[in-house]
Amino acid sequence: SEPLLPLLEQYGQTPLPPYITHTPDSEDDKRYQTVYAKTPGAVAAPTAGLHFDDALLEQLSQKGINTAFVTLHVGAGTFQPVRVDEIKDHIMHAEWYEVPSEVVEAIQAARAAGGRIIAVGTTSVRALESAAQFGGTIEALRCPIAHQGDTRLFITPGYQFKVVDALITNFHLPQSTLLMLVAALMGLDNMKKTYDHAIRQKYRFFSYGDSMFIDL
Repeated sequence: SEPLLPLLEQYGQTPLPPYITHTPDSEDDKRYQTVYAKTPGAVAAPTAGLHFDDALLEQLSQKGINTAFVTLHVGAGTFQPVRVDEIKDHIMHAEWYEVPSEVVEAIQAARAAGGRIIAVGTTSVRALESAAQFGGTIEALRCPIAHQGDTRLFITPGYQFKVVDALITNFHLPQSTLLMLVAALMGLDNMKKTYDHAIRQKYRFFSYGDSMFIDL
């Protein structure tokens, strides 16, 4: 009996989103992967992170912008549309996440220095907000306590963000839970105006597309 992961790497294919119809090739093995991913477990890439390469991360570091890394194992349910009339009836797929102590320390340092917490991708938002909701927070610093576990957190308009101040994210599929998270951050009207602008200006959507910066 051999370990599963080497067999998957030998015989499997890069699990591209269902709306990408070409057969995965060696270029996808490199392009559909962030430069900083470490822990196997996700079935989809956190695509906002695809905009970052080693050179950009180094430039950010030189400008005094610190980075810290969480884990959230994206599940196949991320591509499923919401099929119920009332969003409160939607049941989220469970995803495993970890917010380690190093991230908590980085958030504390940023808050103490008057900085902001900018999440790269909806996966990072869900990891940070899940840790705050299920593990607890240091209220004075709007900082989560280190935590790991499964989350079904569904962020929709009206949600009160406990940790995140801003978000870098791609343009998402209609009727998706990711789109609802974006609406929770920027408001439904602002989101509609932003997507209308993106369509008019022919921005690229979805996994290999453009991204935007959202201030809470």
